[in-house]
Amino acid sequence: MPRELKVVDPVPLSLEEYVARLDEAGFDPSDERSLINAAELLAGLAANRTFLGDILIEELGCDRSAPEATAYGPQAIMLRPPANGYFLRANIWPARGDPAFQSSGAGSFVYGLPHDHNFDFLTVGYFGPGYVSDYYEYDYESVAGEVGEQVDLRFVERSALSEGRVLHYRAHRDVHCQHPPESLSVSLNICAASPAQGWFDQYQFDLDRGAIAGVLNASANEVMLRLGVALGQEDALALAAEYADHHPSAAMRRVAGELIPPHS
Repeated sequence: MPRELKVVDPVPLSLEEYVARLDEAGFDPSDERSLINAAELLAGLAANRTFLGDILIEELGCDRSAPEATAYGPQAIMLRPPANGYFLRANIWPARGDPAFQSSGAGSFVYGLPHDHNFDFLTVGYFGPGYVSDYYEYDYESVAGEVGEQVDLRFVERSALSEGRVLHYRAHRDVHCQHPPESLSVSLNICAASPAQGWFDQYQFDLDRGAIAGVLNASANEVMLRLGVALGQEDALALAAEYADHHPSAAMRRVAGELIPPHS
């Protein structure tokens, strides 16, 4: 399951202080010192009990027609757009009895959708009891990524992201199935951001069958290749054949192989 990083008595930080310190030190989740530093900073931001509410109130008073006011959604609030290898966001998790859940349904908030991630990230419980997760682990290198492929999912535990709890979700290893919190909750995330991430699959899993149920992150290149082949473009079919044999991305090789007719 995600690794828990203990932070004792974090010093409250403003969002500006957090960004400045993380930009200065950098965020490399493969480096232990960088990971610990980022966890301490994230805990410091979470210890600031007013910054997020202040931001939301300020945004509500802004001109919503302004072009720059586009990073805010119904669940995810972008606090720092991708830069220097990371981005920061706040996620809002409604409870079953909240109007947002009742009107939009569980799927709108990724509840009940077992999945992994194709990037590392740190998360901390900021407000409320926190969403509950069933945690699993698996070996990404052992799977080809085919829908229906059997996967050795190993159940670890069920637990909640309580206030102040910092977890490190490891790319292509940690799988979780989230469930609504007992009451409205908020988490903060530092997410690694790399141009290479788009070439690696993120999977949805079928826990009952222990299998891959789907790929969640179709890339723009995959979509264009599928469209080209579907439209009957001979060049697209030839490109799919080439990609199936030689593309450096395993995900693209698999997709291209699916597009080649059996007789080709």
